[in-house]
Amino acid sequence: MPKAVTIRQIEGKPGQVYYPLELVDVPNPTPKDNEILIKISTAALNHRDLFIRQKLYPGTTFNVPLLADGCGTVISTGSSPTAKSWLYKRVVLNPGYGWKDSPDGPEEESGYRILGGTKLNPVGTLQDVVCVDAGEAEAAPEGLSDVEAGALPLTGLTAWRALVTKSGNAEKGRNILITGIGGGVALMALSFAVGMGVNVYVTSGSEEKLKRAKELGAKGGINYKSKGWEKELKKNLPKDRQFLDAIIDGAGGDVVDKGAKLLKAGGVIVSYGMTTGPKISYSMNAVLKNIELRGSTMGSRKEFHDMVEYVRKQQIHPVISRVVHGLDNLKAIDGLFEDMKNGSQFGKLVIEVAKEGQQSKL
Repeated sequence: MPKAVTIRQIEGKPGQVYYPLELVDVPNPTPKDNEILIKISTAALNHRDLFIRQKLYPGTTFNVPLLADGCGTVISTGSSPTAKSWLYKRVVLNPGYGWKDSPDGPEEESGYRILGGTKLNPVGTLQDVVCVDAGEAEAAPEGLSDVEAGALPLTGLTAWRALVTKSGNAEKGRNILITGIGGGVALMALSFAVGMGVNVYVTSGSEEKLKRAKELGAKGGINYKSKGWEKELKKNLPKDRQFLDAIIDGAGGDVVDKGAKLLKAGGVIVSYGMTTGPKISYSMNAVLKNIELRGSTMGSRKEFHDMVEYVRKQQIHPVISRVVHGLDNLKAIDGLFEDMKNGSQFGKLVIEVAKEGQQSKL
């Protein structure tokens, strides 16, 4: 039988409990009319997966495979012509359902249903095989390895919407600050923005991460642990454009207070997460400067398609921090979660479920 990795229920309070990983047997699904069966080659972690294990994520459950990122090969299909057209093709999975193309947010009344580890969606990518509707797959970009393609979906989609749809400043010559460089979304936003000719500046608490971000095209980097870092950043901005147009942020905290000192009047802060805590303070200084704070959560099916096509055209390669091998290698998978918990990663944390080119035994 196919295998999957889930979490096992133990007693504990949110933020204190840490659900252990568990390898379980799952049924071998038969694709219906418009469905495709995908042999998963790679799956990748996101911060939500850590929050799920800590009981800090809504809808957490114990019988749905973890993870939303995945790449694999279609090994069987339903009877529809659309489904059949995917047979033997390498694909990446749309990481969330219920959002077709509205720029505002999910259209379905049931809301947005992200893959992996919750009651909202029965699908997760940390398993041998996944059965999904044919409309939820995109051809994996040529030139990307299975590891890179598997690392792309959720962070790529989140970065694309935050930068392109929400910031309104994904244009050549604009100045954008991306905070917390090293995480998957921040690095994808950096890659996208550099490819569009944006002047990108980054923050991190690690000098090594700042150095690596500059090698990837960032114009400058500032250590946020240093006192008055916003003044230092301002010195690095172009002489003819001494302000930021937008900030892409996944941490929260004091981003509005700091950002108001750097942004132009009417500047934009896009918040795609709050890893430092569930609230952001909004200052009167930001009000007086007409600073806009815009929330951004992943993205629509259309934005996913547009993002994958941009990656394909520009040959953008997701940055990979570390790869471990095998669904049954729970100790190594746990190690990836520790990397995320410690914030030591630079790029995506990936599990190679099946070796690239390996034939399915199912």
